[in-house]
Amino acid sequence: MKIITICGSLKFEEEIKYYTEKLELDGNCVLSIAYPTKKKEAYTQEEIRILGMAHYKKIEISDAIFVVNKNGYIGDAVKKEIEYAKRLNKEIMYLEKINE
Repeated sequence: MKIITICGSLKFEEEIKYYTEKLELDGNCVLSIAYPTKKKEAYTQEEIRILGMAHYKKIEISDAIFVVNKNGYIGDAVKKEIEYAKRLNKEIMYLEKINE
């Protein structure tokens, strides 16, 4: 059983939920994204910082990350998460094949 953190744009919320369930049904422990309960502008900088730190901690304790890169899209925040995972020598899995 691997511990896998899901990374992806919140615009792909339904896909993230789908692959979270799929990876768990495949026998993995999946750490997913904290979904916002209010508009982005309503969060304080401190709240945004805390949520970001929590997501990076999930990457630290994972064996791998799974990037939901629907239609090849990887936003700036997710690019940073991928680079962080690479620095930690984590396995990087992608929904769609990428050209590196």
